[in-house]
Amino acid sequence: MIPYWMSRTQLMLGDGPVKQLMQKNVLVIGLGGVGGICAEMIVRAGIGKLTIVDNDTIDASNINRQIPALHSTLSKSKAQVLAVRLLDINPLLELTILEAFVEDDSMIQLIEKEKWDYVVDCIDTLSAKVDLIKGCMDRKIHIISSMGAGGKIDPAQIKITDLSKTYECNLARYVRKRLQAVGIKKGLKVVFSPEKPDQSRIFETENAFPKKSIIGTLSYMPAIFGCTVASVVIRDLMAID
Repeated sequence: MIPYWMSRTQLMLGDGPVKQLMQKNVLVIGLGGVGGICAEMIVRAGIGKLTIVDNDTIDASNINRQIPALHSTLSKSKAQVLAVRLLDINPLLELTILEAFVEDDSMIQLIEKEKWDYVVDCIDTLSAKVDLIKGCMDRKIHIISSMGAGGKIDPAQIKITDLSKTYECNLARYVRKRLQAVGIKKGLKVVFSPEKPDQSRIFETENAFPKKSIIGTLSYMPAIFGCTVASVVIRDLMAID
């Protein structure tokens, strides 16, 4: 039975697609400005089973753009705070929470843990991002990857395309280079923006492990990236048997 809170989605899509979404199993890794809102939009669309992965805690600098970040949640686990919110949206959601930084062997173990209908990459650490992408592509698992939302201000420039067609995005360039080194040149669907970032708003630092830079961000850009990623997941899942 489709619950009443999904009645507007039901009206939009019809019974069959909604029931199909309710049976799907999605993995979201990275719950920052992009991943947090993406996970929420996926849950609000009616996905029945979700695993969220992030080992970070909420910092005051997250408040300008991240769904779990409030003054009342400072220093709390992003995954745990978001989990409460997601279950308040859909109390019947089968939700798994993994508070860990995954890469290398642990990433492969996670990918192979269950049958994922879709994997969502919102990771901003290059090595882990590439591990996830390669692991999914090697196993023919549906995956969408978010490129860099930092340093961008114009939502009209956001695009959905293949990684091979990206440009003016440093993160996409680094990911392309790493994947090409292991024989992957195309076939990865991504969300990116070709808007040229203001390099003066990007600061290299040794104190932001596991990242190497801090990039200026605005409230709406990561959220629009996340909603765009979620739109791909939802539309693709309705087309997957």
